[in-house]
Amino acid sequence: MEAQSKKLGTTLGFAALGVAVITVALWFRQIDQVALPENRTLFVVSYLTALAMGVGAFVARTRWFGAIPALLAIIIGGFFPFSVAISRQEVATTGIQIGQTIPHFKALNRHGELFDSASLDGKLVLMKFFRGHW
Repeated sequence: MEAQSKKLGTTLGFAALGVAVITVALWFRQIDQVALPENRTLFVVSYLTALAMGVGAFVARTRWFGAIPALLAIIIGGFFPFSVAISRQEVATTGIQIGQTIPHFKALNRHGELFDSASLDGKLVLMKFFRGHW
């Protein structure tokens, strides 16, 4: 009976990690496409499901090699909903619209050199600002 319980716990641990990894992959795919959904409930539910499955693996008494993926699923399943909860990303209603002139600004470029938006005057420019969710 105990061997069957450990087999169930080990299987649950690997399944939990699978759910966590798939959810993380989908999340980063959304980030890469700059398409994070406003309603992130499905992602949070998936992460919490992975967390619950990981805990369930320990409750069912997993083997040592099932404990590793279960523990990773618990960490991932707990961290990502926490990070979603503390870092809301809201779309500004006062953003610059297509065709509008950008306000003057200065910033550091990727080489650490000062960039001045005035150097773009009279040129067509596509600018994309994105803040990842982490």
